[in-house]
Amino acid sequence: MIKILISACLLGERVRYHGGDATLSDPILDRWRREGRLVPFCPEVAGGLPVPRPAAEIQGTGGEAVLAGKARVVTSDGSDVTEAFLKGARGGLEAAIRHGARVAVLKEGSPSCGTREVYDGTFTGRRRAGVGVTAALLAENDVRVFDERELEAAQRCIAELEGASGERG
Repeated sequence: MIKILISACLLGERVRYHGGDATLSDPILDRWRREGRLVPFCPEVAGGLPVPRPAAEIQGTGGEAVLAGKARVVTSDGSDVTEAFLKGARGGLEAAIRHGARVAVLKEGSPSCGTREVYDGTFTGRRRAGVGVTAALLAENDVRVFDERELEAAQRCIAELEGASGERG
């Protein structure tokens, strides 16, 4: 059975920068929970950042640039937290490998988990196309990455992967 690495905040864990969650309610998610597929993970907490913590944004082009050492992640108070984000991303990849998670459902907009867009690094609320640090590392390592609005697409991907490998859920 293919497991799914999922942003812990989407499952109600209060791990977001402001101390809250982003609980997601959906029948697909409920089924995955019953099937024991979900592997909750928060890369920012795993990277050693506290809850709550200052908001952070990528200064540079996105998660791929952070992984390549060409961009950094900074907090709204100017602290460089790039190493914590890299550590959290590595922890997410290790968790995916350890649990056999070939699919990830991540929180859109996050500097760790954004899959299509991230905040632009100016702390003005503007977003731009790009991915977070963890999303980039997972994608580079053949984990299929989706955001919380793409559960049906993630479900189709899992069905295709299980069909191709002969696995059953």
